[in-house]
Amino acid sequence: MKNEQSMEVNDSSGGYFILMGFSDRPQLELVLSLFFFVLYTITLMGNMTIIILSFLDSRLHTPMYFFLRNLSFLDIGFTTSVVPQMLINIWGHNKRISYVGCLVQYSVALALGSTECVLLAVMAVDRYFAVCWPLRYATIMHQRLCHLLAATSWFSGFANSVLQSSLAMVLPLCGHRQVDHFICELLVIISLSCVDTRSMESKMFIARLIILAIPVSIILTSYAHIAWAVAKIRSAEGQRKAFGTCASHLMVVSLYFGTIMFMYLQPKNNYSQDQGKVLALIYTIIAPTLNPLIYTLRNKDINRAMKKVMGNT
Repeated sequence: MKNEQSMEVNDSSGGYFILMGFSDRPQLELVLSLFFFVLYTITLMGNMTIIILSFLDSRLHTPMYFFLRNLSFLDIGFTTSVVPQMLINIWGHNKRISYVGCLVQYSVALALGSTECVLLAVMAVDRYFAVCWPLRYATIMHQRLCHLLAATSWFSGFANSVLQSSLAMVLPLCGHRQVDHFICELLVIISLSCVDTRSMESKMFIARLIILAIPVSIILTSYAHIAWAVAKIRSAEGQRKAFGTCASHLMVVSLYFGTIMFMYLQPKNNYSQDQGKVLALIYTIIAPTLNPLIYTLRNKDINRAMKKVMGNT
């Protein structure tokens, strides 16, 4: 096996990687795989429910639910790019993934993750207009603008993925096949290279900084204006109602950005592989599972739509 693993991987047509995952803890690996299978099932069901309800109920044909539908599509695609392959590797006879499969996995995951960063910023802007400009909200957030903002989110995410993935593709890996991760994570693949990657990593860091810093700045600015507007509302009930429209989005933003910023923007010498695995589990599996729960548990519109579809009203 050792000689086989030391073969060249530069031949992208025939190379493969071995995703080690949690193989050093086989009992834990099995328990985690069952846990992640359950979470993946919940993710699919929860996000599909939001998508179906937002199409069927005319009261959900609003900008907020249009963007939420996009977020649900993203979460389904994001987890699907990771979880099935991870379960196959754990439950199968080997832990291999082809070079092409690895490339597709980290490119798609990076594209969808980057798209979600921009989309969450767009959703913050939508909440800003809903709270700060309620009388002009419908005029400002018209259908054409909503589609343009959603398209911008998807284009930005895939452009970022193409940029970073194309930089990683040209790296010579010089026979390294073992990946100490449960997915093909871009930073881990780069660490396998046998050449100096500091210049390339600097370019990638700038790209990551842009795709994170701009959305975070937009989100913070939007919520600063929202907080100022809510503070001007005299009644406590009015304040709760105004803030209630933003609470779910704030929780999703905190969970998602808090995880990926801690993971991707910390100094390289502070990065441990076990820490990276835990953080990757949070933003690739746990966060997409929680998102539909956060948006539906206290959402009267979604609950009303669900009762209507099920024939209880």
